[in-house]
Amino acid sequence: MKQPKVALAHEFLEQYGGAEKTFEEIAKIFPNSPIYTAKYNPKYMTEFIKSREIIYPKGLFNGLSSKLFFLFKMPAIFESFDYRKYDIVVSDGNTWNKGIITKPEQLHITYIHTPPRFLYKYSQETTKWEKPTLKPMYSYLSNALRIWDYVAAQRPDYILTNSENTRKRIKKFYGRDSKIIYPPVDVNVKSGSDLKKAVTPYFVAVGRLSRYKNFDLLIDTFNEIRFPLVIVGTGKEESKLKAKAKENIIFKGRASDEEKHQILENSVGLINPVVEEDFGIVPVEAMAHGKPVLAHRSGGHLETIVEGEDGMFFEEETVECLSQKLIEFDKAIKNRQFNHEKIKEHAQRFSRERFSSEFENFVREKWEEHQKNA
Repeated sequence: MKQPKVALAHEFLEQYGGAEKTFEEIAKIFPNSPIYTAKYNPKYMTEFIKSREIIYPKGLFNGLSSKLFFLFKMPAIFESFDYRKYDIVVSDGNTWNKGIITKPEQLHITYIHTPPRFLYKYSQETTKWEKPTLKPMYSYLSNALRIWDYVAAQRPDYILTNSENTRKRIKKFYGRDSKIIYPPVDVNVKSGSDLKKAVTPYFVAVGRLSRYKNFDLLIDTFNEIRFPLVIVGTGKEESKLKAKAKENIIFKGRASDEEKHQILENSVGLINPVVEEDFGIVPVEAMAHGKPVLAHRSGGHLETIVEGEDGMFFEEETVECLSQKLIEFDKAIKNRQFNHEKIKEHAQRFSRERFSSEFENFVREKWEEHQKNA
């Protein structure tokens, strides 16, 4: 059986978050494959990604930040990429990547982190389209894009996704079945005596400081309870959150992976207030350090956190509810109700090695089937 030629596609290589880390693991499986993307900023990419052949629109398209232009042009950019010389195309992202066009004899496998939040009424990072003057235009645009998004979702031969939570969304909005391969998490981390210990016990929260991440609820709650809190991350809401945070809350800003893991290791536990998290890599990163997690009872949290073993859940997006659960969480930690070694063991379910093995085996199996049916 001939060795297939493989191309990779990722929506945007302009920041380095959970989606980009997942894509990097995919790229390692196919080390000689070119990477197609709509926007590329090497500033935030790892040396591994920067060493690859990156194909993207130069000039005007790559520098655009206009949301309106973005919505109009992204489908055309991905549909214009030419994959005719490849046997397999593996794409990764939320929205535009699945719309690439391949021939019947080619195999297209896409990894969807979630159907696009902005099209299906999920909370999202930007809120400017909620302004009354823009709502009518956005309503028209989003309706047209939902039609395109549904059509685009029919193009891949197979869909992979990151959780049962997003599998259900894919079935609901696209009518397609998908296979779950949990995303890769760095669970083999330094701990214990390898890292400098903190003097004052503190809770930690990690993520982009954007509206849908619910950091405003977190700030309001810790302003009232006054437990020490360390926040790792930057974002559009940073100035507003800093302005109302009291002295018990420390903002660390952007941190390297090494700094983030040291902060997690020295914490007493993680607070993750995101509602309907697609999967949630940060809670698993905390659990890799043996730290329990307090999270909203929704989304991917329900697949990664075992209540009473890995952490606890809160139900309502209110200061009253989160405060009550935070006090219970703090008491459980002080009473040593969580087994740190068992939490670390649970986190191993989401290792990078497990992801790479499952992903590579899936692509190989489907290519063999594709060849037999050709």
